Amino acid sequence: MRNPRQLVMHCPCGNAKVLAKGLCAPCYTLKRQDEEYFGGHREEILKRDDFRSRVPGCMTTKRGKRSVAVHHREPGNSDPGKMLTLCLGCHAKVTRTHYVQDDWPEFLLVLWREQHLDGQEQHSLRFIMSAPVPKKMRLFTDEGQGECS
Repeated sequence: MRNPRQLVMHCPCGNAKVLAKGLCAPCYTLKRQDEEYFGGHREEILKRDDFRSRVPGCMTTKRGKRSVAVHHREPGNSDPGKMLTLCLGCHAKVTRTHYVQDDWPEFLLVLWREQHLDGQEQHSLRFIMSAPVPKKMRLFTDEGQGECS
């Protein structure tokens, strides 16, 4: 045998179905997209941000390559300083919503304003209604209580 080679049995993610270049279909797609859309910096950004959303107060607990998105602060600019990691929910809010909600964190509002330069911010009016306070009242007077006439 001349130069024996070991064939890849599993993708680095653990998937047994290898598609091409020693990667399963999802990992191959992520690698191709990384090179095409992120200039090869996607993994670097994810590791820098510890695979977590950079939005302060984001309560998403999922971590990993497929549960977060790398967001371009300037569309088309693949400079690592202009990209950051967002959870899928925060990324959808920034890129797909057409109006702003009042309860968004300030950092998410900044990202939304960067993406929607002509966007209209619609703030809801808060009508605070309090429930009436029950008053104690006597149903019967002391005289004649319990007597039938």
